Amino acid sequence: MFVILLFVILCPPVSFGESASAIADSLCSGDLPRHALTRFNGGMTTTNPPVQVGIGALSFADVVAVARHDAQIELTRDALAELARTRAIIDALASDTAPHYGISTGFGALASKQIPVERRAQLQRSLVRSHAAGSGPEVEREVVRGLMLLRLSTLATGRTGVRPIVAETYAAVLNAGITPVVFEYGSLGCSGDLAPLAHCALALLGEGDVRDANGTLLPAVQALAASGIEPLVLQEKEGLALINGTDGMLGMLVLAIHDLRQLVTTADLAAAMSVEGLRGTDSVFAADLQALRPHPGQHDSAANLRAVLAGSPMLSRPEGFTRVQDAYSLRCAPQVHGAVRDTIDHAALVAGRELASAVDNPVVTLDGRVESNGNFHGAPVGYVLDFLAIVVADLASMSERRTDRFLDVSRNHGLNAFLADDPGVDSGHMIAQYTQAGIVSELKRLAVPASVDSIPSSAMQEDHVSMGWSAARKLRRAIDGVSRVIAIELLTSARAMDMRAPIVPSPVSAAVVAKLRESVPGPSTDRYLAPDIASAVAGVLDGSLLAAAASVVSEAGGVLV
Repeated sequence: MFVILLFVILCPPVSFGESASAIADSLCSGDLPRHALTRFNGGMTTTNPPVQVGIGALSFADVVAVARHDAQIELTRDALAELARTRAIIDALASDTAPHYGISTGFGALASKQIPVERRAQLQRSLVRSHAAGSGPEVEREVVRGLMLLRLSTLATGRTGVRPIVAETYAAVLNAGITPVVFEYGSLGCSGDLAPLAHCALALLGEGDVRDANGTLLPAVQALAASGIEPLVLQEKEGLALINGTDGMLGMLVLAIHDLRQLVTTADLAAAMSVEGLRGTDSVFAADLQALRPHPGQHDSAANLRAVLAGSPMLSRPEGFTRVQDAYSLRCAPQVHGAVRDTIDHAALVAGRELASAVDNPVVTLDGRVESNGNFHGAPVGYVLDFLAIVVADLASMSERRTDRFLDVSRNHGLNAFLADDPGVDSGHMIAQYTQAGIVSELKRLAVPASVDSIPSSAMQEDHVSMGWSAARKLRRAIDGVSRVIAIELLTSARAMDMRAPIVPSPVSAAVVAKLRESVPGPSTDRYLAPDIASAVAGVLDGSLLAAAASVVSEAGGVLV
């Protein structure tokens, strides 16, 4: 019996319903949007029940369903009632002669300036317009939808003091599939993701540009009219409430955690197949040895490796075989992959807390006070985003080292140089490893923390910022990279196994090789290699290679995901 941690994977393939070969065609043609490769498939259908947005926290699955699968949103009755209750508190303060930040005053360094009643609607509208100051490439649709859902979730708590119509309009825009155009640059992560959120708020006012459900770029006012949505006219506090949160960085963190859950298990599969293809040993993965160092992630990764390697003839030692120990990249895979798992779990703990948060400034407290605070600072989220970029780089680095061993005749134990059909005439997988090395080098640069690079803004009022948005953006690129590195390791280990015929691999590895061979031919003279790599990447992204392994493990009474 194999006892292996089961992760429920809810992501779709890069395009709903596409096969691995179709995705590979898109990869080769360059038709995919930036960072599309961070989408993983675990079998979720495109029809999802409505996500209930209320006073409580959303789940990871809720975020994925709305961001990636266009799940509809329903505001709960409790949320609408709380919105109405706390709005009455804001309305009372709006008529007060004393200044109240964000209600009757300016913002940031202009917080001491009191604004007359007749100009407060202009104040809120001007706030949104001026803060919609992003620049650079468009941000991916799933990121914008995740950001919007999380801002709506905070609004629904009632802690921001907006009217119910604000939350209802936000939900209507999401349900209509309207996606505001948000740009790469503009957020310092404090006060939250101001510019990205402001571009979303601007669309609610019927200003700026959006993409409709078909991806067509058009003015927001036209998209709202086509969906029967009235543009918002903001009142006191509402412009501020729409832009003051950590929603962009948090949404990207949730999606990254979701993707990495599957990816680290795929890395376990790749490592096991490399151990096998290099005629290594599985004895070091024994449960009692792993128990001597009781890190939970290490235990789970080792169990995965044992499950994949079970019954492999390639692990038997031929006569005269003298190697006592495998290299670290093989022998220590559970320790490194397990530490990646534990880091993901830590990041998930932080993300869960942030999902349960109401981030705004000022906020309406449970007892009816309106108080300024610093909860908008993105440090908790920024730190774990940076932490994940570190472990992603190391996961890829170890994968590349395993691949490299296959290509060196002094270390691959009887295989041709570079796994070439005719070394010298053919180059085999020589340059595939170069591709890995180039990606790994970039991942090391992306692992440099963004969260330590605070830069002051707003006339020194905002003199320490989180840079959490930047940390999230580079993590998405890092996940794209490590996906490709692991795919090349799988491609290489499968080629090595075929070249060891008539010795056969384990039943699990054989199933993975067979699945790969549906789109990638076996070893032969050199051919155009990029399509083979693209097919392997597609098999990692859509989960088909992992699913092939899991089906065999499940027949043996275990679970592998």
